[in-house]
Amino acid sequence: MPGLLLDTLNGAMPSVPPLWLMRQAGRYLPEYRELRAEKGGFLELVYDTDAAAEVTVQPIERFGFDGAILFSDILIVPHAMGQHLEFLAGEGPKLSPRLVDSSLEALEAVPERLTPIYETVAKVRSRLDDETTLLGFAGSPWTVATYMIAGEGSRDQHEARALAYRDPAAMQAICDAIGAVTVDYLSGQIEAGAEAVQLFDSWAGSLAPDEFERWVIAPNARIVAALAAKHPDTPVIGFPKGAGEKLPAYARETGVKALGVDETLDPEWVDRKLPEGLPVQGNLDPLLLLAGTDRLEDRVRTIREAFAGRPHVFNLGHGIDRRTPIGHVERLIAAVRSANF
Repeated sequence: MPGLLLDTLNGAMPSVPPLWLMRQAGRYLPEYRELRAEKGGFLELVYDTDAAAEVTVQPIERFGFDGAILFSDILIVPHAMGQHLEFLAGEGPKLSPRLVDSSLEALEAVPERLTPIYETVAKVRSRLDDETTLLGFAGSPWTVATYMIAGEGSRDQHEARALAYRDPAAMQAICDAIGAVTVDYLSGQIEAGAEAVQLFDSWAGSLAPDEFERWVIAPNARIVAALAAKHPDTPVIGFPKGAGEKLPAYARETGVKALGVDETLDPEWVDRKLPEGLPVQGNLDPLLLLAGTDRLEDRVRTIREAFAGRPHVFNLGHGIDRRTPIGHVERLIAAVRSANF
């Protein structure tokens, strides 16, 4: 029997929305920090299937969320495409060679780097009850491309944006290559036991409207269509962070079955502008959860009321801050699941 989260992604409207949090498996949990210290580096933890499965399940065991999100990273795809990947303390991820300096053809694919992720999915699925939905994920082509081109994250994605204007054919080739691997990658996760998948486009908000159409909407639409052909019963959640007024076009044109909403948008506006009946996910500010003031319960009420007329998965507008106290998460869960909202 499918869980509450999967039912909602398929159009159900329960009286109390299902709940999970982006980055719920991670650094705010003491049990994660303990395991990370034992296992060493982040990438080593991701590729250790027993450890990655344990991290994925930790927030379910502690909080009883309605969904478990695979513990991994969006940069596993460029790693499988042949870039060297390392996570440096205090600096974040580094990829080489940078595609601003090197050609895509120079990369030698290592598809077996995806295999441990599928094994993690299978191990997690075997540990979850039927009512807990297992979510897989990948980065969308534009966001992944920004890292592959610059070799690291950046505030304004300057290198990728400049390349898209200077040499759109090269950018198209990069996004197409990422998209092809992403379809196979998400399909593999689904075959291993993921019941829904999310496409993270964390840097979608950096693009001008016509560039957004080309580098966010079009590549995601191709991925969604390919997955629908292979796995028609598996919902795809699209999350174009920072899309703003471009969000309705993304919803209409990509074909996603559910839409993540970041914290910058008025949920009442979102509800008015999106297609009727489209499930939404979000949009509590992670920093309000971090602060844990009396405004937390008020904001939960506002969001629930705004989305009361459509399927709604309660979530944050982006990932949970690593400094968030456990008690604040417990307060949020109690507020969301209160029958007297």
